Amino acid sequence: MIISFCFLYLLGTVVCGGLPFLPKLGRNQCFYTIMNTSTFTFELPVDQEEIVVRLPIDNQKFYIFSTGLYIDGDDWDSLKECPKNIYKKQSKRINEQLNRVRIGLYEYLGHHVGHDICPTKTQRYIARLSKKKAKYTKGTLLAYMTDYIDSKIHVVNSSTLRRYQVFSKLIARFDGYSMKNHALKEVNASYVRQFLQFGIAEGYSSSTLYRTIHFVRTILRFLERRGIRTYSYELDLPKMSAKKVVTTLSEKELTCITQTPVCSSLQAAKDWLIISCYTGQRISDFINFSSDQLLVVEGRTCIAFEQQKTRKSVLLPLHPTVVQIMKQYNDRFPPRISPQCYNRQIKEIARIAGLDIEINLRKRMHYRGVSIRGPKWQAMTSHIGRRSFASNFYGKIPTALLMEATGHSSERMFLRYVNQVDTQRTLALGMYLEEIHRAQAPLT
Repeated sequence: MIISFCFLYLLGTVVCGGLPFLPKLGRNQCFYTIMNTSTFTFELPVDQEEIVVRLPIDNQKFYIFSTGLYIDGDDWDSLKECPKNIYKKQSKRINEQLNRVRIGLYEYLGHHVGHDICPTKTQRYIARLSKKKAKYTKGTLLAYMTDYIDSKIHVVNSSTLRRYQVFSKLIARFDGYSMKNHALKEVNASYVRQFLQFGIAEGYSSSTLYRTIHFVRTILRFLERRGIRTYSYELDLPKMSAKKVVTTLSEKELTCITQTPVCSSLQAAKDWLIISCYTGQRISDFINFSSDQLLVVEGRTCIAFEQQKTRKSVLLPLHPTVVQIMKQYNDRFPPRISPQCYNRQIKEIARIAGLDIEINLRKRMHYRGVSIRGPKWQAMTSHIGRRSFASNFYGKIPTALLMEATGHSSERMFLRYVNQVDTQRTLALGMYLEEIHRAQAPLT
């Protein structure tokens, strides 16, 4: 039996704490008619921890449905209807489940616009959605993306695989924002515009958004080679105008760090920092250096290893400074430390060494990277050694030989590591200009 809206509100809901909730209904169930699919919202009632779905029936009547998802009030963003920090482990899980509920409920209500729906069945459907594991409908972009990533598990290295998964999760968030899992045929120029608008509104960096779209285009081209029609030709992006800030250690700063005494708990990190600046390798490679990899080639000490990211074999002559450090450890490398500990300790080492000149740097604020002005020691990360090696020896050693050491396959990629604002070369140019000016000045 279908009951009028007003009567439905009086009999089908009970007021509790200022909000109505849906009671358990028997065989004589109340029904309501869906007129609009986009009006439901996620809310966290005052002094409660369970997230609920608020579904208006008209301007005065609405139903409250349970999601079975719980979160602390301090972690809930009522404006965005999601956890404040979606990168916390628990909040990330809740946000992913909310997106599945958002997409599924929007589709469910869309199929019943203008028709009667049983609230008890709706509650059961929401409960299933909130417990549902991520499984994408065949023919959607995320389904194809998942298949592509699965096919690459044994082909690409772990860091590349993690990057693919980051792209996939960002696309999943965009689908949640759009309240739909985009079909492959919908991935076109309009899709790119909407995705960029979403990313900018959410505070993602341009590089993150552009790399994600480039990955989507890779998926589309992969599918085209298998005979599936796509709109990959519409996914052209303008060149990024923002220039990436490259932070390096100059030779003077490196000498300052070398001569700065530190406590024993920081000594290994300090030595690894110096080693990284004279070998130009990623932390995944240099932190695993071992004396077993050492070779002597015509009287010169070298190290032979395979780069973890690119699987390139590298034979690298060791700089005398590196050899000198090894002598302090009985011709071995310093003790290994975790990347997290290393990144934390080199900041402290740089701070002690007085690297407090203010520079432009990227810093994580809450859960987004933002550009700020700050002391240089705050910009210290494990990659600074690789960039410093490229910058300090660029122009002094043939670029082809430097690329052989760093493992870069193209000069364009190599030059991204070079700090083009080299103060030492700028000062040298200034000296030449002054000499020429003095030579051309008329005698008095």
